[in-house]
Order: sequence, then C-alpha cells, then structure tokens
Amino acid sequence: MNAARARREVADTVRWLVARDLYAGTSGNVSCRGGGGFLVTPTGIPCEEVSPANVVEVTLAGAARGRVLPSSEWRIHRDVYRARPEIGAVVHTHSRFATALACLRRPVPAFHYGLARAGGPELRCAAYATYGTEALSRNALRALAGRRACLLANHGLLALGEDLAAARLLAEELESLCAEYAIARAVGSPVLLPRREMAAVAVKLARYGQPSRGQPPRPPSRRR
Repeated sequence: MNAARARREVADTVRWLVARDLYAGTSGNVSCRGGGGFLVTPTGIPCEEVSPANVVEVTLAGAARGRVLPSSEWRIHRDVYRARPEIGAVVHTHSRFATALACLRRPVPAFHYGLARAGGPELRCAAYATYGTEALSRNALRALAGRRACLLANHGLLALGEDLAAARLLAEELESLCAEYAIARAVGSPVLLPRREMAAVAVKLARYGQPSRGQPPRPPSRRR
C-alpha cells in the first residue's frame, strides 16, 4: 500500500473507532504497513484532530519521517511488523471493558467460542511495563505469540490483522466479548469451553465468511 492511501486509512480507522466508543481523547493508537515501513497515529493529538496530514511515517528501523512525532507506542507497532510478516495493521485501544479486565492482570478464559478469533483458547494478558517502553513491546510480543490479540496489563487491548479493516473489527468484537465476560462474572461463574472445542471452533472460523473476489466458493468442511 502506498503511503498516501495508508495515511487516509489510518485516519479513517480512528474515526471508525471513535464512532464505536472504542477510542477517545489521545488514548490508543493505530497503524498499518506502508511507505516501506508503517504509518501510525501521532502522539498527543486528540482523536478528532487526527488527519492524513499528521499521520506519521516510521521506518522499520524506528526512524520517524517529518516533524510530527509518532505515537508513544510506536515500538510495539514496529516490533509487531518486524516479527510478524503476515500482519498488516495494528489497533491499540483503551476500550472500557477490555481495559478493566486488563487491570486484573489475568487472561480472559474460554467462556465463549468467539475468543478463538484472537488465535487461541483464551485472550492472554501481557505483563505490565511502563507505556512506550521497550519492555512493554517485549511483553506484548510474548503475549501475541501465535495470537492476533492480547490485553496489556493495566493498560488496554492490542488487535492485529492483515489490514486495518480486520484489526479494527477484531478490536470491536473483543471489546464486546470482554463486556460479556465481565457481566457473566458479575452474576455467576461462567462455564468454560474445553480446549478441544476451542480448537474445533478455530478450524471453522478459519473458513468463515465469503470467499475472496475472483476465488471459487470454498467446499463445505468434512469435519463434523
């Protein structure tokens, strides 16, 4: 993706997240690959003022181009792109329920099959470190091993995708699941799904949705 298009998509994603009450003020950050590195939201600029003009281009070596400073969490974005070539976008939110659960410093267990969208039987929680530090980036990468999302202790949610549309949708779905888990915990003890069921769901989800344009329809699975 060229840099101009990437800038527009990052700014559009911020507005999309704001409209769904997942992003507010200067909290959270968004990026996608482009321009030979990645394009990320600026630091300290309120979400309603984020525009293509102030989205920052950063190289995979960590050098920002231009006068606007990148998000204080640029290291997480850079390190994800370095470590995960299949990932094209990163969305980080301080959405209400995901952040509340992150403050418990515990994973969200397999109370609902939808958690398999994050890539495993539970939503992991990365160990705490000060925001914007290399330590936080290292902790996030550990929690993201083999996964597409994780909580950051006392901080928020990270969601990855092949593009911004996928990453922001995952962030929205996980926030909804975090709300449902919090409610379930408030009224009782959720019954957890076994790992074998979560593994079966992961197989089904890998085939979920419409086929890509120009591709033939996928045959039905032989799994029962």
